[in-house]
Amino acid sequence: MKTIVSNSGWRQRGGFSATSLGMLALCVLIAVPTLLVARLLDPALLLPVLSIVLFVGAGVAVIVARWVHSERNSGYVTLWDIAGAFTLMGCAAAIFSEPDQVAQFFEQLAERDRVKQ
Repeated sequence: MKTIVSNSGWRQRGGFSATSLGMLALCVLIAVPTLLVARLLDPALLLPVLSIVLFVGAGVAVIVARWVHSERNSGYVTLWDIAGAFTLMGCAAAIFSEPDQVAQFFEQLAERDRVKQ
């Protein structure tokens, strides 16, 4: 029987590496705000805010990848791949959102600031 995983070297090292745990933590740190946004925001504002959250997540992934000197050309999934995936999803969310939705989001933010003052 063939294995589905092409490289099962993580089993030989005695567990997950720090890089793979860091990528998992980064994905969780992006997933939590994304789920909160989906639950708390008006559905019309979901795509513009989701694109912002994903672009911020991509930026954080790039900063972490530069900080830990992650390889760019590897046969494995790296932080650079995670950053690219977040960027691609953020672009898709921005493309599918309407300009009126973005304007409505920023109008609500400006209105909240006026009420606080």
